[in-house]
Amino acid sequence: MKYSEETLISWCKPASDTEDNKINNAINMIKDAINKSVGLENLTIEVFVQGSYANNTNVRVNSDVDVCIMLKSTFFTEYADGMTGEDYGFIDGTISFNDYKKDVLKALTDKFGFDNVSIGNKSIKIKSNTYHVSADAVVAFMLKDFKIIQSKNANRYVEGIRFYAKDGSVVSNYPKDHIENGIAKNNRTNYEYKKLVRIFKRIRNAMVDDGEIDKEKITSFLVECLVWNIPDSTIKYHSTWTETVRQAISYIYNAIREENHDEWGEVSERLYLFNGNRKWSAADAKGFMLKAWNYLEYDDESN
Repeated sequence: MKYSEETLISWCKPASDTEDNKINNAINMIKDAINKSVGLENLTIEVFVQGSYANNTNVRVNSDVDVCIMLKSTFFTEYADGMTGEDYGFIDGTISFNDYKKDVLKALTDKFGFDNVSIGNKSIKIKSNTYHVSADAVVAFMLKDFKIIQSKNANRYVEGIRFYAKDGSVVSNYPKDHIENGIAKNNRTNYEYKKLVRIFKRIRNAMVDDGEIDKEKITSFLVECLVWNIPDSTIKYHSTWTETVRQAISYIYNAIREENHDEWGEVSERLYLFNGNRKWSAADAKGFMLKAWNYLEYDDESN
């Protein structure tokens, strides 16, 4: 085994207290920028943390924090079959997504400074300093998804977010469901699930640093979703992390090889993991597991 049991145990841990303080500083500064913006003062906005920090699975020192700046007073919709906005009593919104994003960009620039803010494809990038970590501010409208549960009740929907990326693509996801499901699985596995996610993320990062895998395909998000699809029993019933990681890799690899992965979802369980326009494929994930097995120097007879 390439890494000792003691190393794997140390990899279970989340960010340090010092890192935690710098992350919270970034979050609070973003919230303050939005609250003090004159251009946004008449809008109903919710600012919340998503991504690895919100899910308590972040491992990188000085890692970015993902913060969603979600407009709620105007929202996107997915209607149940045969329904329209009129059926729910909705009227057209009063602000376009582009105008909202411009106002948020101005608020963040006023707060952090012009040289510290830039526009990425899916987020507004905020540079780090000695006081706070770097941040990815995702500007989005709330998504009220009636279609996913075929609801005809205006007050009964699945909440997500939706936004237009810089390249023109439409991005929809369900970060709050991701957080809730992660907590539930962590509880079911005696708090082992998120520890295993952190171990896998550190393995992934080490493999990226060593040039073993493509970081653009084998993303941190994909790693978390792969671990999500491992049965609870595989995660919690082994006495060492060395054996847990071994069994986890074996499960993912064999499930994909035997084509038992078609129903695998993201952690939110609102989107399939291997469909649509993805950076990765099931073959990429299977290849990652094989490379991880060899990288960690597990012997073939144990598989």
